[in-house]
This record gives sequence, structure tokens and C-alpha cells, in this order.
Amino acid sequence: MRAVPGFPAVVTALSLLLAAPPPTPARPIEVVAEVPVLMYHVVGDPPPGAAWPHLFVPARELEDQVAWLEEHGFRAVTLSQVWRNWQGLDALPARPVVLTFDDGDASQAQRALPILARHGWPAVLNLKVGNLGRGGITELQVRKLLDAGWELGAHTITHPDLTTLGADALRREVAGSRAEIARRFGVEPLFFCYPAGRYDARVARAVRAAGFRGATTTDIGLARRSELFTLRRIRVDRGAGARGLSELLARTGAWPGSAPRARGSGTRA
Repeated sequence: MRAVPGFPAVVTALSLLLAAPPPTPARPIEVVAEVPVLMYHVVGDPPPGAAWPHLFVPARELEDQVAWLEEHGFRAVTLSQVWRNWQGLDALPARPVVLTFDDGDASQAQRALPILARHGWPAVLNLKVGNLGRGGITELQVRKLLDAGWELGAHTITHPDLTTLGADALRREVAGSRAEIARRFGVEPLFFCYPAGRYDARVARAVRAAGFRGATTTDIGLARRSELFTLRRIRVDRGAGARGLSELLARTGAWPGSAPRARGSGTRA
């Protein structure tokens, strides 16, 4: 019988393959049921006569809050990362937290960005398109946020009460803001933020129809997969500091030793 070239090597390789232990099955991704989403606005001190002075959080307070979060095991993620976890696609840190900054104030790039960058943390900018370059954040500053791993969310063009708008105006503010952000920055926002937390079933349908994966509100609590278009947040006001933030997280059930979980509504976003 003729010898088969390479036959012993094939037999050896086959024997080794058969003797090898079966591959370890992939560990299933743990889906996180609830995630705290923090709501910030301006980072700095309010000018005299500011209409919403409580929305101005000093940079030092933000720094202390981020340091406290990191010290206690929290790690910042984006809303898209949370969504991917809820779809069973990607894992999240053991204690995830999302930091959102509403409207598009220059202080979010000038002060919030350096603070978060020192920790290697991303955040979400909910951009009101009308704030671009008009005393608000600039396009260059937005690009710097994107380069640092921030996510862009749409926060309409003019920040109206969406529940009062007709169909055309509603579509312009919701779908139009998404299209304009995509045109300017080359990224399509996947999440929407309701101005002043004002929404109803019709507005939520318009957000879904515009192609968003979810939307954030000013309703107080933790974000849940079952409420993708009414995601709750925790508003952080001036004077809260690290201690106040820990108490807010405790009241919503995001921190051990918590009080009963809060349910309710906030005000402006």
C-alpha cells in the first residue's frame, strides 16, 4: 500500500484536537435592570438675576461629585452603552452611571470636559441646536467633546414645549434637530431629551418615528429598559455637593442604605 504524504502529521493533529478540552462557553452578558442618569446644566456660578440659579453647579462641586462616584465604584458610560447592554450586546461596569449635560452651554466644554477627562469618563451632551455659536457652545467645542468620547443627544432646535406644537413644528423640532446635528457633526443622535421634561404620548411617538432609540425626561428615578422613551433622571442642583449626590442616589435606590425609591417629576431640562 502506498504511503500517504503527511498522513502521520494529520493523524497527530487530529488526535490532539480530539483530546483537547471543549471550548469554554461564552459567559452570558449580565443585563443591568436600572441605571442612574444624572442631569446637569451649567457648570459655574450664576450671574446676577439668573432665572434658574439652582441649575448652575460650581466646577468644584462637580469635581467632588465625580471623585465621590469613582471612589465608591461608579463608572461613567453613555446612553448608547446602556442601550447595548439592555439589548444583550455588551457588558456594563458593575456600577454604571450616566452623566448628562443639557442645552449646550460653553461651560460644559470649558469646565465639565477637563474634570471628566481627568477620570477618563465620557458624558452625554443633550444639544439644543439653537445654542450653537450664540453665546452657547461652539461647534469646535462640541467636536472636542466627541473626541473625548462624549455622546451627542438631540434637545430640539429652540427648546419649546413640544406638547403645544402642531405636527409640522413638532417634526421640525424633533426630527429636524436630529438631522441638523448629523449634518454638522457627522453623527446621528440616538437619544432625545424632552425640553423642560414636557412630553405626552404624541410627542413620544414623534421621537420614536424620528429614529431615536430612547428619550430622557426630568422625571425622578432610575432609567429602566421598559421605559426607553421615558427614561428617568436625577437632577443635580447647585449646593448638593458629594453628600447631596449620595443622598439623591440613595433615595432613588442607586446606592446602598437607600431610602424608598422616589417617583416624581422635576422641572427644567
